[in-house]
Amino acid sequence: MTMFPRVVERIAELREMLDAERANGRRVGFVPTMGSLHAGHASLMHRARAENDVVLVSIFVNPLQFGPKEDFAAYPRDLDRDLEVCAGEGVDIVFHPDVDEMYPEPNRVTVAVGEIGSILEGRTRPGHFDGVATVVSKLFNIAGPCRAYFGQKDAQQLVVIERLALALDFPVEVVGCPTVREPDGLAMSSRNVYLEGADRRAAAALKAALDSGALLIADGERSGAKVREVMAARIDAEPRATLDYAVCVDPEDLVEAAEVDGPVLLAVAARVGKARLIDNMNVSPAPSRGARTGTSRSEASITKG
Repeated sequence: MTMFPRVVERIAELREMLDAERANGRRVGFVPTMGSLHAGHASLMHRARAENDVVLVSIFVNPLQFGPKEDFAAYPRDLDRDLEVCAGEGVDIVFHPDVDEMYPEPNRVTVAVGEIGSILEGRTRPGHFDGVATVVSKLFNIAGPCRAYFGQKDAQQLVVIERLALALDFPVEVVGCPTVREPDGLAMSSRNVYLEGADRRAAAALKAALDSGALLIADGERSGAKVREVMAARIDAEPRATLDYAVCVDPEDLVEAAEVDGPVLLAVAARVGKARLIDNMNVSPAPSRGARTGTSRSEASITKG
C-alpha cells in the first residue's frame, strides 16, 4: 500500500520534525519545487530517496521570482496530483506553506546575486534570480543541514544556488541532477502543459539546436560564435519558435566562450506558443587530431543535461 507523505504548512513544525530526525542520526534529502510535478521532479526525489533517510519536498509557487508580465496567477497548481507523485517516490514530508507563511510581512529584505543573475535568463527576466535566491535562502534556513537536489535543465539557476550555498555558508550540499526528457528530446518542464498540437512538435527545435551545436564541436569547430550561429539558425528555421538566445558559455561563470578549448555549456531559450522554454547541454571537445591519445577525428563528449 502506497503511503502518502505528511503535509506540513508551518515553518516551526517542519523545523521541529527535521531537527528530531537529525538528532536520531538520520540524513535529510530535500527537493525544492513549485509543484506541477513531472517525471523530472520524480527523478530528483528518486535520487534523494536512494541517498538519504528522510526525503522532504517543498511545494511553493514563489511570487518573488515572477515578473510583472509573467504567469504567477496562471502557474499550474494541483496539490492532489503532486502528492500522488511524491507518494510514488517514497517522499516522507511535503512542505506546502502559503505566501503569508513564507512572507508574513512586507518583504523588505531580499538576496541579490549580482552580475550572474543579470545575464541569459536574467536579461529576459530582470530580478528573477534575486527572487530565486531569496526563497532558496529561506528554504535552506528552514530545512537545515541536508542534501538539496536540483535539475540541470535550469543550469543558470543551479550555478546561482551553488554560489549562494557557498557564499552564505549554508549547511547544505547542493546536488545537480541530469535533465529528464520526453521521447522526442524535449526537456521536462511544468510549462510544457501550455504546448499543444503543432506547438508541441515545434518545441523539439530546442533540443535539435543543442544537438546541432554539439555535432559541430564533434566535427572540430572551435569558434564559439560559429556554434552559437548554427544553434540560432536551427531554432529560427522553426516558424512557430521565436528565439530568445542561443549561447556557448563557460559552465562555471556562464561567460561567452570565444573558443571551445574546454568544457562548454550550450544553452538555448525560445518562445513556442504560450510557453517560454529553455534547454542546455554540457559538451567537452576531445583532443585535436594528432594528440597523444591517437584519436584520428575530433569527437565531442556530451554530458546530456
